[in-house]
Amino acid sequence: MSDKNRLQQFREKRAVLNDKIFALEHLGVKRFFNLDTNTYRDGALDGKHKELLGLVASAVLRCNDCIDYHLEQCDKEGWTKDEMIDALNVALVVGGSIVIPHFRHAVETLEILESEKK
Repeated sequence: MSDKNRLQQFREKRAVLNDKIFALEHLGVKRFFNLDTNTYRDGALDGKHKELLGLVASAVLRCNDCIDYHLEQCDKEGWTKDEMIDALNVALVVGGSIVIPHFRHAVETLEILESEKK
């Protein structure tokens, strides 16, 4: 499987499974997803910075799906690769060496995102 396929498969699987979750029509689940969506809107902090915070939190929590999601959002918000790597360094310092495999995953995803722009 090529690197590009990994990220595209993630996107497609996420969309399909989110549709299945929404089809459950569970009020608590809908409220949680709404809370998540609203969290990243502009407030005292703008949405751009919140996405970078989400990336750092995702790396510390060691969630590769979350890392991929937030890397895509950070890219869409205009963060540079250097800025995202610097933020991931914060995650590495906070989370410790256990974050290293997830940092590797993030670097691979950044490479995929870069290749998609070409």
